[in-house]
Amino acid sequence: MGIATDIILIVVFAFFCGILTQKIKQPLILGYIIAGIILGPHTGGYTVSDIHEIELLAEIGIALLLFALGLEFSFKDLKPVKKIALIGTPLQMFLTILVGYGAGQFMGLDWKSSLWLGALVSFSSTMVILKTLMNQGWMGTLSSKVMIGILIVQDLAVVPLMIALPELNDPVVGLPKLGYALLKAAIFLSVMVVLGTRLLPWLMTRIARVGSRELFLLAIAAIGLGIGYLTHLVGLSFAFGAFVAGMVLSESDHGHQALSDIIPLRDIFGLLFFASVGMLFDPSFLVDNVGDVAWLLFVVSIGKGLIFAIISVVFGYRNVVPLAVGLGLFQVGEFSFVLARMGVSTGSISSDLYSLVLTVAILSMALTPFISGQTARLYRLRGRWFRQEKLDSVNVPREGLNGHVVILGGGRIGTQVASILKSLNILHVIVESDQRRFEQLKAGDMPVVYGDASQEIVLKAAGTSSATILVVTVPDFVTTRSTIKLAKSLNRELQIVARSSGRDDFLTMRDLGVSEAVLPELEGSLEITRQTLRYLNVPPIDIHTKTEAVRQELYSVLCNDNNECIELTQLRHAERQFDIQWVKLAKNSPLSGLSIGQGAIRKTTGATVVGIIRSGVLETNPDVDFVLQPEDTIAIIGDGEACSKFVNLAGFDDI
Repeated sequence: MGIATDIILIVVFAFFCGILTQKIKQPLILGYIIAGIILGPHTGGYTVSDIHEIELLAEIGIALLLFALGLEFSFKDLKPVKKIALIGTPLQMFLTILVGYGAGQFMGLDWKSSLWLGALVSFSSTMVILKTLMNQGWMGTLSSKVMIGILIVQDLAVVPLMIALPELNDPVVGLPKLGYALLKAAIFLSVMVVLGTRLLPWLMTRIARVGSRELFLLAIAAIGLGIGYLTHLVGLSFAFGAFVAGMVLSESDHGHQALSDIIPLRDIFGLLFFASVGMLFDPSFLVDNVGDVAWLLFVVSIGKGLIFAIISVVFGYRNVVPLAVGLGLFQVGEFSFVLARMGVSTGSISSDLYSLVLTVAILSMALTPFISGQTARLYRLRGRWFRQEKLDSVNVPREGLNGHVVILGGGRIGTQVASILKSLNILHVIVESDQRRFEQLKAGDMPVVYGDASQEIVLKAAGTSSATILVVTVPDFVTTRSTIKLAKSLNRELQIVARSSGRDDFLTMRDLGVSEAVLPELEGSLEITRQTLRYLNVPPIDIHTKTEAVRQELYSVLCNDNNECIELTQLRHAERQFDIQWVKLAKNSPLSGLSIGQGAIRKTTGATVVGIIRSGVLETNPDVDFVLQPEDTIAIIGDGEACSKFVNLAGFDDI
């Protein structure tokens, strides 16, 4: 099967290696690289038959990686930390390049290889840092915003470096050629911004109206790869064109949907890219050059860490921020692989230098969770030198929160709950970890705390210890379970209303102490059933009885053998049975023309008339002399049997 067999083996090995790295709390890309090492030519055993073909497919992975980066890019993300991101990051990269250049000269490399070394180690890993921040619960802190702002600008810097560095092979010819390449890039970028911002949104709108998910995905891939190929034809980087296409497309109304659709495709081809990176790794190189690897790892880690910490201080950040940034961004990032691959393919760097950088990058990534975790320990200690860092929150009362409602998740359900609470002037706060939703809630004047609710510091920022009710709207049961356990440890008296992702989760929720569990899919299906039965002329009371029986049967799982809970469920069921029922009087009803007293409604059926709507006007608590007319909409209360008797007596029209 040739390359098909190779791809199958890479995917299978990457899957198992990915599980292994996740178990030891390492990023997935390390698992992909390890899979490539195992299947590469330097480890013996089975080796893929055509590494060159895999490398060609990996080029698509690079393009999609940068295309997705362009889709994700937003100047709004840089706004809170724009000075250190836009000014501090280029300064950091310049200083790191100098450190790398010095290290290369010390190791006996020529000036060109030393410069490449400095450029390669100047990048930090976006994937590793984001995963580490989420695991440690730092998302939403000022430190995390500084790091993410720096990483965004670093990722953008790979594009001009991919254009500039290969031209160093022949400086005399390369400098004019570099200037020409930069001019072409500027012209291409201008054309894309002018035409792309008009043409691409129009095109995506037309495609979206077709209603085909597959066609929409195909259009996204065609735009990203097609524009990348166009830049390749005019002598620019394939990846550069893909990045520009993503950046332009991100400004359209369909940018967010495009990103969510392209991510699976990006991840599959990205897997091939990182596996191909691992195939070039030679374990024997690490054994033979362990001294150089250890020395370069030490110099890069210490040098970058100090540079990041000093720049943070220069730009006015104090307390734990410089320490967190320095210990978080010291590693060598995944875009170094992209740049290094280009260096190898253009003959700019040797395979030994590539192996050296690759080895240092892998080791530094593996060390990141442990090194960064030391900052987290200092952060939690809140010792004499570091004060607690505040999470980003908006519209939260200055006097603090007490007796309020905490809503976990600012999606459609959480936002709807918050809107109703706001209209009733009930104190509440939303916890949201998605930056886009956070900005939307902020713009909507909603009280919101930015962060991961499964972390103690975030729940404390939302005032969970003094809250009355916790509303969990997130669909992920793993997150829900850990959050509920943590919330209960902070506030034993907390009442919890939680969204359930399935029937099997109900028993677990009961054991966790959830007061009320709601299954949105069930409630939606019952409402659809109710509306369907209405059009089939089923009596309203029968509709209510049937749907309520289904609801009670499911939710009774929460009670188990708890007599108090069973009694409460039965009381609630009885309460619903006495809910107001609305019945429209049929034109030929025997009650038409009779007063309520003459119809002997209560005596005959046991139901009580509590309201009548006639010609759009509501008459509440009508007396016994009120005369009923055809097409009156009558409100009655009573148990199921009483309501059924009234329907049989009066006849009805569906409302």
